[in-house]
Amino acid sequence: MATLEKIRSKGVLLVVVVGLALLAFIVGDFLKEGSTYFNKSKETVAKIVGEDINIKEYSAAIDQMTEVYKIETGKSELNEEMMTQLRQSVWESMVNEKILNAEAKKLGLAVSKDELSDRLIGNNIHPLILQRRSFAGENGQFSRPQLVQFLNSLDEAPANEEMKQQIAKAKSYWMFWEKTVKNSILQEKYNALIAKSVTANSIDAKMSYNDRKTSVDVAYVVQPYFLIPDSTVKVSSSEINDRYNKQKAQYKQDANCAFNYVAFDIKPMKEDYKEAENWMNKLSTEFKTTQDVAGLVNSNSDIMYDGKNYSDKTVPVNLKDFAFGGKTGDVYGPSFMNDTYMMARIMQSGIMQSDSVKLRHIFLVTKDAPKADSLIAAIRGGADFAALAKKYSAVKQTAANGGEIGWLQEGMQGVEKEITANAFSKAKNEVFTIKNAQGIQIMQVEDKTAPRRKVKLAILERKVVPSSKTYSKIYNDAKEFAVDLKSDNFDKKAKEKGYIVRPATEILQTVDKIADIPQSRQIIRWVFKSSKNDVSDVFDCGTKFVVAMTTEVNKKGFRSVDKVSEQLKAEIIKDKKAEMMIKNLSAELTKTPTLEGLASFLKDSVKTAKAVNFASYQFGAAGFEPSVIGKSTVATPGKVSAPIKGNAGVYVVLTSNKVANPQPFDAKMEKMQLNSRMSYSLPYMIIQDLKDKADIVDNRLNFF
Repeated sequence: MATLEKIRSKGVLLVVVVGLALLAFIVGDFLKEGSTYFNKSKETVAKIVGEDINIKEYSAAIDQMTEVYKIETGKSELNEEMMTQLRQSVWESMVNEKILNAEAKKLGLAVSKDELSDRLIGNNIHPLILQRRSFAGENGQFSRPQLVQFLNSLDEAPANEEMKQQIAKAKSYWMFWEKTVKNSILQEKYNALIAKSVTANSIDAKMSYNDRKTSVDVAYVVQPYFLIPDSTVKVSSSEINDRYNKQKAQYKQDANCAFNYVAFDIKPMKEDYKEAENWMNKLSTEFKTTQDVAGLVNSNSDIMYDGKNYSDKTVPVNLKDFAFGGKTGDVYGPSFMNDTYMMARIMQSGIMQSDSVKLRHIFLVTKDAPKADSLIAAIRGGADFAALAKKYSAVKQTAANGGEIGWLQEGMQGVEKEITANAFSKAKNEVFTIKNAQGIQIMQVEDKTAPRRKVKLAILERKVVPSSKTYSKIYNDAKEFAVDLKSDNFDKKAKEKGYIVRPATEILQTVDKIADIPQSRQIIRWVFKSSKNDVSDVFDCGTKFVVAMTTEVNKKGFRSVDKVSEQLKAEIIKDKKAEMMIKNLSAELTKTPTLEGLASFLKDSVKTAKAVNFASYQFGAAGFEPSVIGKSTVATPGKVSAPIKGNAGVYVVLTSNKVANPQPFDAKMEKMQLNSRMSYSLPYMIIQDLKDKADIVDNRLNFF
């Protein structure tokens, strides 16, 4: 009881203590959860219609698209520009997919497994699958057996690590197209659904027919706006503001920035050229006489010596005459061209060799290697190579096609040198073997192109590049310029140093490259995180150093009146010129009410526009003049019109030869034509409208 009384007497204090303990527990738990939350938010590259896109998901999609592109094009390396395009393509695809799936879910649209299967491997294969080179036969056309063979290969047990990686890439390739086809089908369904509600009706059909029903020939005189100097027309700031407020909706903008920058080209200096020249002179004598050409070249040259043979198509252009006009042992150079010092030596001339060989193989894993000798004997004895490949080869992808590898060229990337060396030295139908840790390949030269003249060259080459000393010198110049630089002396200091200040204006967050500056995305990221008049440190952009100064950082919304004032001023000036011209021409028409008289007054000639109707897009040679076209079609024939304000000037027209279309009105045909025209633009309009209305948060600037 005493203990209980003590607790009661300290009740308030106890509540506070317990409360603080609970608060500490809750806060601690929140901080742990918050840490996870904030980390996740830092990894969010975008938020599309309420769905967070993690940077890992986006990066994985880029990696997948990159591999697909490599497979489709046969390229193994992609440059910065291509990677930029791939990243943008992935972004567009991801945005479209998320928005489309969200809309489809609302409407209950889906793609069933059976439906997808039919479009992938069934009787109604999607064009995206039909167009893939990976599923084409020998004639270059889609081959169902080739597709089935490809899909079967995905379930093969890999014989080695290389095969495991190939199967993984093939699976990723197929998953990409499977997903793309599924999204395409869903898009088709959504478009079809919307298209049913966006269709021409009887009123549309009648209007379309009436627009073309009557055509007239038009004689006209035009007074161009440029005849009145802009300087003679006064426009006040209040007029500009009034015009801006009336049409402000036209000036929507995404977030953008502007900056000025000075670029320092990282180029070789005189000392670098001299160093390269001395290097070449030092090695020239040894290059002419050494017996170890491969060792000398591979230790010093920019071009490695691999013993390959050059044809007249593959030899460097400047070496063609030397290579095919000389003999073994002859030496070319030293020469200097395109910032490169070069020498060449003919290692072997008079070679006659094919450009390509066609191979097939039987791959035996290590445990089956003892079968190789008997298989080779059987092949040489006339056995069917294709049948043996289908039965014994461990590589099912090629085995199903009789062991066919296809045509190879000398030096082809991804092909072992031992294979090409043997293949090009063997005669047609000859068999040879290639052994490695995974097993043994029995290979046969199935065919060869006609031999042509070739030469074996060793090339000693050194491109003049900036030395570390030059690199440091240029960097120090850039750093010296950037030090203590302020916005108010950016231009002044650049001018003193003889540097050129270049502007970059209205740069969006999605822009990856500025002018010809490689790796310039880093500059854009910095500018968007800076404030107006901030000056950067030195950016290393590979071939250039750059120092930048932020001049604008504009948020998403509307362009300011200052930004569009010149455009608005030009519009107002044109309107005022039109008013002046209409007044003057109207007065002149009261004196000389003919086109010829008006043309004489304007020191011009009467022009014509034939067969003008309300649906016309062009007004003769005058081009796009919708107001003039519209008023001409309803003008009284034979009567000179009042002045008409157009795009390029003020017109006065006289219509004649009014012709009615003899074709009777066909509502069904008109609707069909209108819907057909709409069908071309509707899919784009649908997805664009969805994008405009969708809630999209783009955080890519934080990552790329």
